[in-house]
Amino acid sequence: MVGANQTHVTEFMLLGFSHSQSFLFVLFLAIYLATLLGNSAILTLVLLDPHLHSPMYFFLSHLSCLDICYSSVTVPKILANALRPQATISYRGCLAQMFFLMGCAGAECALLAVMAYDRYAAICQPLRYAHTMSWGVCVVVAAGCWLWGMLDSAVHTLLASRISFCGAARLQHIFCDVPPLLRMACSNTRPSEVALHAASVFVGLSPFLLVIISYLRILATVLRMPMATSRSKVFSTCSAHLLVVILYFVTANLNYNRPSSGYSPAADTLVSALYCIVTPMLNPLIYSLRNQEVRGALRKAVWGQGTLGSPGSNA
Repeated sequence: MVGANQTHVTEFMLLGFSHSQSFLFVLFLAIYLATLLGNSAILTLVLLDPHLHSPMYFFLSHLSCLDICYSSVTVPKILANALRPQATISYRGCLAQMFFLMGCAGAECALLAVMAYDRYAAICQPLRYAHTMSWGVCVVVAAGCWLWGMLDSAVHTLLASRISFCGAARLQHIFCDVPPLLRMACSNTRPSEVALHAASVFVGLSPFLLVIISYLRILATVLRMPMATSRSKVFSTCSAHLLVVILYFVTANLNYNRPSSGYSPAADTLVSALYCIVTPMLNPLIYSLRNQEVRGALRKAVWGQGTLGSPGSNA
């Protein structure tokens, strides 16, 4: 009976576009272009500037790549729907969008934890850093982050594909994600809910705790540094990553773990937009403002001036 119900769902109507579609088009187009420009700039700087050829910026380039993928999964379809009288997405397109969206989410959680550990190893264990974060290790770890995200996403997408829907297939959202699909389902959603809670612990909470532990150790080490200039440089390097971590994990937690009581479609759309669309735009801005070496590389690329530190000075 579930399979029979599902065959009737060929597309979903997206009801998050009920008002101000022209404004939404201009807004999301500006955000998307800023996301592509900012993250492409980070990728280009890391690729071309020898001073940024280090594990920290290797992982930063993967974060920028993830952010481009993140936005490209949702925003082009949002822009297309904003120009249509009725926003829709096909059933298979919905599952594909959800797969890549959650894949990027899981990979970014793991990558942010790896970036925090990289800073811990560089600052707290500098003598062993070259061995701990060798290029071979960095490549394997980065690939593992992407694979971890895709495996987690495959589980959620498979469970979502088994959900049946009754009546009109209407999503109170602007793109496909697991929570709005579960709210619309008329079959048993317990497996998907359990999978979401498990992912919140293993994919979300565990990396976040690793980040917190790493930065507590970093803080203890920094406070023991004798020179104020050394402390200032470490805080400059780490504060950018910490801001990105806080922004990402807070919005992700609000997106996937909010109670159903007091549910508001408008609030749900806003939180999801912050989590999936706005955060990828802010990440390169935060790094360019808070990280001295990225600022220096950017000045050098734009104006042909600026002094960078040595390649190994990014601790």
